[in-house]
Amino acid sequence: MPDLVQSLLDYLDASPTPFHAVEESVRRLRAAGFSELQESDAWVLAPGGRYYTTRNGSSLVAFICGQTAPELGGFLAVGAHTDSPNLRLKPAPDIKRHGYLQLGVEVYGAVLLSTWLDRDLSIAGRVSVEQGGRLQPRLVDFGKPLVRIPNLAIHLNRSVNSEGLLLNAQAHLPPILGLDTAQAVNISALLATELSRSGKTQAVAPEQILGWDLALYDTQRATRAGLRDEFIQSARLDNLAGCFAALTALTAAPRDHDATRVIVLYDHEEVGSRSAQGACSSLLRQSLQRITDSQAHPQASAHEAFARAMTRSFLISVDMAHAIHPNYSDRHEPNHSPVLGRGPVLKLNANQSYATDGMTAARLEQWCRRAEVKLQPYVVRSDLPCGSTIGPIIAAELGLSTVDLGNGLLSMHSVREMCAAADVSQMAHLLDAYYS
Repeated sequence: MPDLVQSLLDYLDASPTPFHAVEESVRRLRAAGFSELQESDAWVLAPGGRYYTTRNGSSLVAFICGQTAPELGGFLAVGAHTDSPNLRLKPAPDIKRHGYLQLGVEVYGAVLLSTWLDRDLSIAGRVSVEQGGRLQPRLVDFGKPLVRIPNLAIHLNRSVNSEGLLLNAQAHLPPILGLDTAQAVNISALLATELSRSGKTQAVAPEQILGWDLALYDTQRATRAGLRDEFIQSARLDNLAGCFAALTALTAAPRDHDATRVIVLYDHEEVGSRSAQGACSSLLRQSLQRITDSQAHPQASAHEAFARAMTRSFLISVDMAHAIHPNYSDRHEPNHSPVLGRGPVLKLNANQSYATDGMTAARLEQWCRRAEVKLQPYVVRSDLPCGSTIGPIIAAELGLSTVDLGNGLLSMHSVREMCAAADVSQMAHLLDAYYS
């Protein structure tokens, strides 16, 4: 387990944004013998072949072709998402106010805002650079404390501990970048300097930067913690821990299997998945269709082969789950309160906010018994609303038998979350059994 946990910590630290998460995932896939496929090219696939494709640099599909055509062998898929709630830079973010340089930010997803105060924050993401008349995407990560959102002193907010902290996203979240002096620079100049300094590309001038997708992130590294190092504390565990589990299982999966094993890592789950690279997009359908077409029987129609493949397929949607909080146990359903360190969490909801039903839960239990892993059922209190995942979206779009699963988590959507180290190996054992 220690090596697996350290690998997760490294993955978290390498992935401050969805773009970096996909880059790190691709690096690991290539090391495991996977070859890149461009969506714009014709796909020529071989049984047992290992392949991946990306969309927008922030979503990814990877797979190992089965020894049997998908219309007979089906697909075994695992889905997760690369994005996490955070603060994103606005298109024109530069602010000069009361002697400070600040940056305008927009809230992305359901952020636990107070946790972003008084943290050593940096900036990372993708920059669109024009060079030689062509647009080139460039990843950037300042990698050091660069901005901060200071809290208001208690002397100026005496009731904060009795009435709570209320934050206005427009007025209270712009971070401080520096002091407004004669040598002050704007964000475009900072980006140009950082891109030029990295040495990976030719020098970039501020006027060559035509757009960006940039986010703030906490510079504190992922770590082990607790009395016996039983906890993992990090940013973006929701849901890079799910991405890591899927990626690790696929790269370790044997080549010789009738089913085609697949992972899909989506961007934009935290904001509804409705984008060209989100779970509502064509990414997974087109990928599975093309895999099916490449191996279908010559006399079978593409539509018929794909429909048959879907009936023989299964999806595990892996997303972090709410573990019981010892200080707020009344917020949990008494008979469905997962505990950190006691295994993966099976997520159920009668109103289909999760895609699990009795049959898909039973099938998952079979894999769990094979892996000697115990599941913990989770159901939200009947008087509270339920969150959702990519599971119901994919199930509805493709007609796939689907189950929603995840490891327990505390401080979900905080700038720094907390899970159990032991659960990392439990999820790995389960997905290994699924893919084997």
